[in-house]
Amino acid sequence: MPANQIRIIGGQWRGRKLRLHAHAGLGLRPTPDRVRETLFNWLGQDLTGRRTLDPFAGSGALSLEALSRGASLAVAIERERTLAESLQAAAARLGTAALEVHCAEAFAYLARELRCFDVVFLDPPFAEPDWERLLPLAVARLAPTGALYAEAPAPIDAPSGFEVWRRDKAGKVHYHLLRHIARAG
Repeated sequence: MPANQIRIIGGQWRGRKLRLHAHAGLGLRPTPDRVRETLFNWLGQDLTGRRTLDPFAGSGALSLEALSRGASLAVAIERERTLAESLQAAAARLGTAALEVHCAEAFAYLARELRCFDVVFLDPPFAEPDWERLLPLAVARLAPTGALYAEAPAPIDAPSGFEVWRRDKAGKVHYHLLRHIARAG
């Protein structure tokens, strides 16, 4: 499937294909269907009522998939205006107002966002990840029972207070699901 096209693989919009208005130079790397399927199996398929944050939205595949599976809100941050506008148009085609799109730089947005989310998706461009800076900003936005998903070109370590609950690899993509460490007591 071309990088400017995604297919929703589960939920109410299962099988829907969406074409994004993006040029090849943006280097889109949508999360592959197989990886998304595994991720949403890990998350339990049904995200009814959950709120998600996607600071590096790109194609919006993760946010749209979450909404298709019942998420009440998906906040997508994308620094490229054409992609942000394309995500808004995709939400309109799907008939949802639950996708909140912001055209902004991810680190700056995370530093000023005050809401907490049930799932935070981290899929930064592989050429510029700054995990030491990114992980603390992301975990600050995570609800106490939330999950943090991360895609990277290499395995990542969990920040303090978190554990890598699940991990896998598909091609050159390492993907992880992190959660708060359960406290005894």
